[in-house]
Amino acid sequence: MLKYYLIATLARLGLIGYGQWQDSTMAVKFTDVDYYVFTDATAFVAQGKSPYERSTYRYTPLLAYILLPNMWTPVFGKLLFVFFDILTGILINRLLHSTGCSAKMAAICSNLWLLNPLTMTVSCRGNAESLMSFLVILTLLMLHHQQTFVAAVTYAIAVHFKIYPVVYALPIYLLLGRGGGTKVDPQKNLNSIFSKFLLQLLPNRNRGVFLAVGVAIVGGLTSLFYSWYGWKFLFETYLYHVVRRDVRHNFSPYFYMLYLSGESETSLPVKVLGFLPQILLLLIISCKFYRDPSFCWFLNTFAFVAANKVCTTQYFLWYLCLLPLVVPRIKMNLGRAIFLTSLWFLSQGLWLLPAYYLEFQGLNTFLFIWMAGLVFFVVNMYIMYSLIVCYKPEDQPFVQLKYIESGQRTCY
Repeated sequence: MLKYYLIATLARLGLIGYGQWQDSTMAVKFTDVDYYVFTDATAFVAQGKSPYERSTYRYTPLLAYILLPNMWTPVFGKLLFVFFDILTGILINRLLHSTGCSAKMAAICSNLWLLNPLTMTVSCRGNAESLMSFLVILTLLMLHHQQTFVAAVTYAIAVHFKIYPVVYALPIYLLLGRGGGTKVDPQKNLNSIFSKFLLQLLPNRNRGVFLAVGVAIVGGLTSLFYSWYGWKFLFETYLYHVVRRDVRHNFSPYFYMLYLSGESETSLPVKVLGFLPQILLLLIISCKFYRDPSFCWFLNTFAFVAANKVCTTQYFLWYLCLLPLVVPRIKMNLGRAIFLTSLWFLSQGLWLLPAYYLEFQGLNTFLFIWMAGLVFFVVNMYIMYSLIVCYKPEDQPFVQLKYIESGQRTCY
């Protein structure tokens, strides 16, 4: 794998070099606008001010502090994101080896991330998503190695950086409960399926450790930054992403409704309706597949992004980092895999065409963008259905966890 790590690193460094040239010579910049936001916020921090004095900075102050070397070396942030990009590929390879995958299969799947032009471009343009990918995969790896405390630490930091990993909370809780807690015999003491389900939700040591450590870290960081930056920190870092009303065109099936409503106040039923499909999908997937966290987290993220009120290209990386982990257990012929991949890209192209005419030609194509977004949503649901149908757990368990009942084995 060393040669692939080297190729992936050199390719990213070359892309960063090209980006510096394009930024200095062309009107269309290579660097992501978010990178300029990060850098401006870091400049305020360096002056002892709040990073939120930079408008549209809606991230944890921790990111601004990490990027302080940008004040002396403007390319530092990109190099840092590339570093975590490569580390993510290394962790993917290690996790695949832990499942019993052959070296060849692990290399192929790891390269789906390492040599993916999309992941390369995102990190080299200065987007911080590689930090999230690293933290999410590291949490999975720590759970695999039964390091509940460390997993709680990495998971809490991930949630602090961006709140979307909360979609993994239920499957983690269910996984940590296997074999823990009560010694009551369900057959003798419970009379309903609902009661048996409630019995599985009782706390145990692993759940207690994970919850206590996670709450302590998230609560500690939140309290610290709140004491420094006040309500502005809470709103921009967390609450904004919950109440966000992005009326700009994006892949979301809710885009046109939000665009037509503009800045007017949306009724409570409409707000609830927007979250309901996500909640239902997350509950069903979590309860069904929690025994295999890699597959469960991938499906949860895929469903969350597809059904979100705002859906942009960078969100795709949230589940693309998990895709290499599930490929070995997707028993699908090459023709169907190519078909589904082509369908995914073509449905995006169908959306990009009217989006181009709107942005660069000034034509009113909002209705066509919305229709293309609906097609993209249907395609995503069909892909998710196909993956579930073709999903085949390995004959051998992923790992023998300490918190699995004595004598029971399950696919992690």
